[in-house]
Amino acid sequence: MKRFVRSGRAELCVEDSGTPGPALVCLHAGVADRRMWTPQIEALRSTHRVIAYDRRGFGETRYEAEPHSHVEDLIAVLDALQIDSAVLMGCSQGGRIAIDTALAYPSRVGALVLVANAVTGAPESTEPDPPHVRAVVEEYERVDERGDPAEVNEIECRVWLDGPEAAPGRVQGPLRELFLSMNGIALAAPPAGDAVQAPSAWERLEEIDVPTLVIWGSLDFPHLRRRLIELATRIAGARPFVMDCVAHLPGLELPDEFNREVSAFLTKASTSSARTE
Repeated sequence: MKRFVRSGRAELCVEDSGTPGPALVCLHAGVADRRMWTPQIEALRSTHRVIAYDRRGFGETRYEAEPHSHVEDLIAVLDALQIDSAVLMGCSQGGRIAIDTALAYPSRVGALVLVANAVTGAPESTEPDPPHVRAVVEEYERVDERGDPAEVNEIECRVWLDGPEAAPGRVQGPLRELFLSMNGIALAAPPAGDAVQAPSAWERLEEIDVPTLVIWGSLDFPHLRRRLIELATRIAGARPFVMDCVAHLPGLELPDEFNREVSAFLTKASTSSARTE
């Protein structure tokens, strides 16, 4: 079921499974849109009301350029769907928004599934990349400087879908086509306006007190993997889960393994929540 939710001058395109159960809101990566969560919507809607939406500049969301807050856009979605509290599952930039929301509106977040996520205010890595990873980064920088959208789309696919620790073209077929479609829309989108920067979350990770699952792939950037290890250590009770042979979008690459882990986590989180009520 697709609908549009107004937030400022944007109409956020929201996909709502509409099924009874606890709400699970999926927040997409910065190289994707809500379609990256299709395997999770299909697998988890038997137990949860699964919701995914396109942020400004992605997918089917309509907008005019204006200052905006990704956190407030998420709250607008929750309010429009009459959801008091939800599990937030965010990948990459979507995970950053999930953490920022959990800190700004703790009563609206019941649990977190953080996937290869960024963290607002996280320090830059001081450890140099291995030579083979640095070579991928340098290639990306050269392509980005040339500015050809098709080239940029291809190199971003190589970086985020194949992974910097893997050979180029590792992922083929429908998954590669989907990535290029989703990211192609984002690269061609007109500016959405300045996004309001949320306060740094890096120094406040210990304040998060909801059940948390942290997932990442073994082929993702080394500095991201190190950050996620630290994040899983600093959030009390967080469960880390490493998926082998996948990169930045593990739920898209290996949905069965990903969904089993998430489903087990959601069941445990729900049981834990029921005991404390």
